[in-house]
Amino acid sequence: MLVTFPAASGILSAKSYYGLSPTLYGLMFIPQVAAAIAASLAGGRLSRRFGTKRIYQAGLAAGLVAMAVLFGSQFVAHTEAVAYPLLLVATAFVGLGFGLTVPTLNVLTAAFHPKSVDRSTLILNALLGVGTALAPIFVVVFVGLGFWWGLPLLSVLILAALFVISVPLPLAGDAAQGAASRFTPVPAGFWLLAALALLYGVIETMSGNWAGSLVSHTSGGDAFAASAALTAFWASVTAGRLASAGLQRWIPARWIYRVLPLLVAAAYIASWMLTKGPAILAIFAFVAAGFGCSALLPLTVSLGEEQFPKSSTSGPLIATYQVGYGIAAFGVGPLTAGGVGLGWVFLAAGAVAVVVSILAFATTSGGGRPSPSV
Repeated sequence: MLVTFPAASGILSAKSYYGLSPTLYGLMFIPQVAAAIAASLAGGRLSRRFGTKRIYQAGLAAGLVAMAVLFGSQFVAHTEAVAYPLLLVATAFVGLGFGLTVPTLNVLTAAFHPKSVDRSTLILNALLGVGTALAPIFVVVFVGLGFWWGLPLLSVLILAALFVISVPLPLAGDAAQGAASRFTPVPAGFWLLAALALLYGVIETMSGNWAGSLVSHTSGGDAFAASAALTAFWASVTAGRLASAGLQRWIPARWIYRVLPLLVAAAYIASWMLTKGPAILAIFAFVAAGFGCSALLPLTVSLGEEQFPKSSTSGPLIATYQVGYGIAAFGVGPLTAGGVGLGWVFLAAGAVAVVVSILAFATTSGGGRPSPSV
């Protein structure tokens, strides 16, 4: 759901469809970020009041509304004054759905698997990553078949099925309720993790929202190459999460946590060097970036749950991640419109990735209560 709009960026910007400028495309994510932050921060209190299961189902319902609105917007795609507000409504509901469901799922995972929080969180996020990897593929398939709107329609059907499946599930059990209700004021040491989550949101979104543009506009690729770059990134994110969960048997998770941002930095430097092509090499750079991004957010969330067990940190960390997402999602458009090359923006994002590595060292080197596994 979260990747639907970036995956359909070619449709949204094409003159034969919506014809959005880079600036309008970037600004489209403001409602998404705002709604995701609000939902993530309010999720703990809402879970205590209405129950974990209802919050999860509310998130699914919000996602369903988002995809339905996106589907409907195709009928007014050439009337920007109508289509663009509909897209803003759709992205707002995407953010609401993300902000309600993802923190809830992370808290449930930590509650049901308290002795292996980091590994179970990685596996959960790997499964979530499968969907993000498939979205660009579905766009290519549906565009090839002549109806791009097959993606939001398929999403509506899947979300409706998930809602129905969730009805009999015991998601409001004792473990889930205990996790949802343990809200206390966020400790001071949390803010180091929050800074890392925010900067991680920047470096992930550079690939998640702008990889296709770099490949198609500056590396000489076509629309297929742009979708391939996005698919390759999210597929490697998923594979990297699974690999990280397995590698923890031999490599301490703290070292995985510290080194992965440096892989992102190297990948973004390579993408800057490859702005003149060939596109295939730029795609490989985003494969490396995906592996670098893979375990960072799941390990940050599990680290917060383990270091601060008496505080509900999952929602606030997802909220700060969304702030970083917003900075990159709608901040890059004005930069490129002002004459800054997209390759240079990726180079700057590589420097941000180095800072993320420094913060990863700091959060696993004695600050707060050390995590038993990170």
